[in-house]
Amino acid sequence: MNGFFFVLFSIVIFIGLLCFLIYFLPSRLPDNQKSSPYECGFDPLNSARIPFSFRFFLVAILFLLFDLEIALLFPLPYSFVFLLEQVFVVFLSFFFICLLSVGLLYEWINGGLDWAD
Repeated sequence: MNGFFFVLFSIVIFIGLLCFLIYFLPSRLPDNQKSSPYECGFDPLNSARIPFSFRFFLVAILFLLFDLEIALLFPLPYSFVFLLEQVFVVFLSFFFICLLSVGLLYEWINGGLDWAD
């Protein structure tokens, strides 16, 4: 019981010391860059109505879709161990990868992956 109170007292003292340091030792030199919001490389003081390219949104949506589909492929190797019908799992994996490839080929042929307008 004595050890418990010692640890509890040490933690309280440590937290109190940290609060004291945070309160009395703030940053005294505010920087103009530190006080401005960061907008992913864009100047936050310009107009908010700068149009993005429609191709950017298409490629971003394609990236999200294919990223999600690739994330669905991760548990497939573990299913070989737990499922008895391994031939069926291999067939499903092959079908899923073929479906991904056909979707990527379709987007490539239709120009969905081109940056130029």
